[in-house]
Amino acid sequence: MALGQRHIFLRFPACNLNCAYCDTPRDPCPTFCCWERTPGKRDFAFLPNPLTPDQIMATVNKWDLTLHHAFSLTGGEPLLYVDFLTRLIPLLTGTREGIYLETNGTLPEQLKRIISLVNIIAMDFKLPSSSCLPPFWEKHQQFLSVAQQKDVFVKIVVTENTTDAEIKQALKVIKAVKEVAVIIQPVTLPANRPGVSPARILAIQELALRELREVRIIPQVHKWLQQL
Repeated sequence: MALGQRHIFLRFPACNLNCAYCDTPRDPCPTFCCWERTPGKRDFAFLPNPLTPDQIMATVNKWDLTLHHAFSLTGGEPLLYVDFLTRLIPLLTGTREGIYLETNGTLPEQLKRIISLVNIIAMDFKLPSSSCLPPFWEKHQQFLSVAQQKDVFVKIVVTENTTDAEIKQALKVIKAVKEVAVIIQPVTLPANRPGVSPARILAIQELALRELREVRIIPQVHKWLQQL
């Protein structure tokens, strides 16, 4: 897990899902992308889309890559762009731990195509109560079966409406493949208010700890820092 470490975020547009709590713009093809010239200062510059892999690498090379934990491929859903990633990832060198893939965990066939190119996988587990989508139990199990080849952990976003039954089913799916670390993440409401009471989030963690060795509660830090 990479909480507290510096990442270079490469955010891809669009997603194959439409989760209720999503905080990412959903324009499938924005005219411009923005990059922060000085980390944390929000001094954004705008570049015309689409960028080529070489243009991306020329941009990120303006920072000292050796100070960063990894390149974080996030979204949207990066695995919608597998052909592009096969050309981009080999150029992304210079960070301490390589490639960190953030994904919704529903595209196992796409993951197979780039699994050899990534180092760390942060897989979301979509619960119906928080995503307001149908369950993806089978897809998540298939995805985790592929992802287990690498350093992988699972993130589960929860709300006050998340049920014990959902948590138990998610843990069952995870344990059927491989015991991995799990992050329980309370959904963030407007004005950066937590969407789950302390009592409920601790009860969910306790339930998970009865099945798995490592279960952490971690909020959406980027919202607290006001950095999307």
